[in-house]
Amino acid sequence: MAKYLLLKHYRGAPAPINDAPMDQWTPEEISAHVQYMNDFAARLEKTGEFVDGQALAPEGTWVRYDGEGRPPVTDGPFAETKDLIAGWMVIDVDSYERALELAGELSAAPGAGGKPIHEWLELRPFLAEHCSVTE
Repeated sequence: MAKYLLLKHYRGAPAPINDAPMDQWTPEEISAHVQYMNDFAARLEKTGEFVDGQALAPEGTWVRYDGEGRPPVTDGPFAETKDLIAGWMVIDVDSYERALELAGELSAAPGAGGKPIHEWLELRPFLAEHCSVTE
């Protein structure tokens, strides 16, 4: 099994087909989108392929270490909203092909008008288990 991260972007990726921003959706359209995501995750839980997933708020703070005994710096540079990550899902699948299949399916979550978004998702493999950040 190999773990993959599926990243959903607010902006910064190629435009989806159904490109109405979520802040312009009706409450029903937002509920349908969230339900699709929850149903997708529940189905993957049953197959053992779901690890975790979360939606993220558009707000955030940049933080940088600024030296021993000094408080972290929390001032700019700030990313534009289009570059922020909207959410993520971690899957654990048998192959890259399966990860592609699931990412494609997740891309079809409904958006404005109840039509599939066909959004671009960023598919990122985790570093192999034999690789370590501390090596």
